Amino acid sequence: MIRTILAAILIIFFFIVTIPVLFILWIIGLINMKVHDTISYGIMKIAFSIILFVCGAKVSVEGIDNIPKDKPVLYVGNHRSYFDIIVLYRYVVGPTGFIAKKEFRKVPVLGHWISCLHGIFLDRKDIKAGLKTILEAIENVKTKGISYSIFPEGTRNHEKEMLPFKEGSMKIATKSGCPIVPVAMTHMDDLLENHMPFIKGTNVSIRFGEPIYTDQLSKDELKFLGAKVRDKIQLMIDDMQ
Repeated sequence: MIRTILAAILIIFFFIVTIPVLFILWIIGLINMKVHDTISYGIMKIAFSIILFVCGAKVSVEGIDNIPKDKPVLYVGNHRSYFDIIVLYRYVVGPTGFIAKKEFRKVPVLGHWISCLHGIFLDRKDIKAGLKTILEAIENVKTKGISYSIFPEGTRNHEKEMLPFKEGSMKIATKSGCPIVPVAMTHMDDLLENHMPFIKGTNVSIRFGEPIYTDQLSKDELKFLGAKVRDKIQLMIDDMQ
């Protein structure tokens, strides 16, 4: 109960305090986007670290060295909890956006922070709009050097076996030429989802797998790239359990 209250207070406090910060970042972005990104991601890494500490999340991380440091990548992970993005962003390298549900765009301050971090909003019910979202992510990877993180299961899944991946999301990598970094996360739902609405401290794990370079794959491998990446992540999850 105490952790839940403290986390709620912290999040509300962050949203209120950073309203003027977002305005300042917008101005900085008009002048120098690189400085804008450095400050934005620095703020979020600190904020996420504090949230994880308050929530009692002790994170075990492996495979940081597998993340390419000289180019944008597509982080592809399993999806168990609202905390997935918080833990993942604590360790990503360089400016990284993510694809969020369009409903988040309307959430005060949160929607602005998602946009500030190069996040893109997806309408899951509109195929044409969904394609436009993927194309925007591809363009950002190619022209701005922005990495992206996605959860191709499409929804939070608490079962041991992952859901099938949505193959369309892999186009961000195949069309931009960026490598894919498989990401496996375990015990994330022990923080919140397994005992909603209360947060409980626990040990969680995240592992970054070896990058997959799509330009080195055969046509058959590219055709079922989502399944290939899913299998790699599933093997990591099974090994981490």
